[in-house]
Amino acid sequence: MLSFPHVMACSRTCSRFLGLSLGTASLFAAGANIALLFPNWDMTYLTRGLIGKHAMLGSGLWGGGFMVLVAATLISMTGYFRKSTPCLCMLIALLSSGLALLGALVCFVTSGVALKEGPFCMFDVSSFNQTQAWKFGYPFKDLPNRNYLYDRSLWTSVCLEPSKAVVWHVAFFSTLVCISLLQLLLVAIHFINSILGLLCSFCEKS
Repeated sequence: MLSFPHVMACSRTCSRFLGLSLGTASLFAAGANIALLFPNWDMTYLTRGLIGKHAMLGSGLWGGGFMVLVAATLISMTGYFRKSTPCLCMLIALLSSGLALLGALVCFVTSGVALKEGPFCMFDVSSFNQTQAWKFGYPFKDLPNRNYLYDRSLWTSVCLEPSKAVVWHVAFFSTLVCISLLQLLLVAIHFINSILGLLCSFCEKS
């Protein structure tokens, strides 16, 4: 049977590992959001203001990125100081869990909505109205009776510019959804680990 000191040591190691994992995930989230600002690695769309609102919101940068990175740093710190100050570390654990939870949730919701509405691109609107031939917008947002995520034939036939706009949009927002789900899972594990660490520290002292 494991003793309380062994459990505490495992809990501290777990905190350091969770902090590192969350920090790495936050960097990937920031990278995915940055890629969304440069479709096909072309800077001209950003300078011309032709980037979709969900990418410009930057939830992968400040939500799943910066906020989670700060939380990951705090979580790693608790892995080094939990033995001497368990109550303070528990308070830090709660704050860091809340911060990471908020950042990951914002990133998840924003990315999910972005996937539902589709990419911001130039498309031919002559089939929708006769006033203008081409314009930038969200052609899949109000597309009747068809879901572009399941109808791959729409991926190359609707968006005229940027090229491969749908693939770029789906790839990186799907990446953000997966990363934010992983972050939420790690936050849940961290919270459970923190509770166990606090209880074990009290039992060890008693």
